[in-house]
Amino acid sequence: MIKVLIADDQALIRESLQIVLSARPDIEVVGTVGDGIEVLDFLKTHRPHVILMDIRMPKLDGVLCTKQIKEQYPDIKIIILTTFDDDDFIFSALKHGASGYMLKGVSTDDLYQAIVTVNSGGAMINPDIATKVFKLFSRMAQSNFAIQVEEQNVADLSKVEWNIIQQVGFGHSNKEIATKLFLSEGTVRNYLSTILSKLSLRDRTQLAIWAVQTGVTTRDFGDNHE
Repeated sequence: MIKVLIADDQALIRESLQIVLSARPDIEVVGTVGDGIEVLDFLKTHRPHVILMDIRMPKLDGVLCTKQIKEQYPDIKIIILTTFDDDDFIFSALKHGASGYMLKGVSTDDLYQAIVTVNSGGAMINPDIATKVFKLFSRMAQSNFAIQVEEQNVADLSKVEWNIIQQVGFGHSNKEIATKLFLSEGTVRNYLSTILSKLSLRDRTQLAIWAVQTGVTTRDFGDNHE
């Protein structure tokens, strides 16, 4: 019997998923919760095999909750089930140990198969999401050459911008960077836009590769105060 926990801030979604999954003879829905904090509280006394995790939830979102769960309970499998196919969400969730990323609207048969597959140690990604992941890997594979940035452009970077570049090099999402550097997500987005413009880079993938290649990820920039 596969024990499943459902985490979603919408009661209708939780109840619908519980009804659909409970109809399967080999699945037991052991609980439903409304946010990431409730997930962590639930895990203090219960051990589901698989968690269906929404991304946008109050108090603690699905990405950061996934990170904390995998640090404390690495054997628990997590499938992100969301309406969002934003690159930051996808790559952050997979980086932090999610075994699946499915978009809401997936068929019940596909969702069931994802749970079975993930529980047995496999991975399951929605086809649209898989396309994005493969494109990223392809870009990374083709970027084994050094990314060139003009020296005068680098000299114009502020300490805050260096800290943000470093966090991008670590693979962190905008939300994680905002939390780490005590900024708002909007401020991080604005800084990233400015940084890419200053360095004449196309996107955050190029920025991350440049940060690793030039050793930015190993430097100490101190706090954000200029």
